[in-house]
Amino acid sequence: MDPLFWPSETNRFRRFTPESLAAIEERIAKKNPQQAKVNWKNKDQGVEEDKPTPQLDLKTCKKLPSLYGDLPVELIGEPLEDFDPYYSDHKTFMVINKRRTIFRFTATPALGIFGPFNPVRKAAIKILIHS
Repeated sequence: MDPLFWPSETNRFRRFTPESLAAIEERIAKKNPQQAKVNWKNKDQGVEEDKPTPQLDLKTCKKLPSLYGDLPVELIGEPLEDFDPYYSDHKTFMVINKRRTIFRFTATPALGIFGPFNPVRKAAIKILIHS
């Protein structure tokens, strides 16, 4: 197959880190003022905007398509940055298990106290995704 159409898997899978969360929060902060202006203009003109939708092949609880390449063994069961463009401005991360099933979790504190990098939460996620 032509390499132009086949995505490079060398940098496709990246761990979800505090820097990743900060980048998402920054994108959300930039988007909110712009979104408010667009909504105000569209409201005056009576125009409905097209909202983006998640990619169907990257839905939660579906298998990761082989198009995205092999998941490195050290990243199985680890929080990863979501590579679906729809989730680029959502506080979420994805976890993929051994069977290549996609799971998505919110990066907001669970129960108000367990952040996404808390060891208790990481253990709970590992239990949830275990095949």
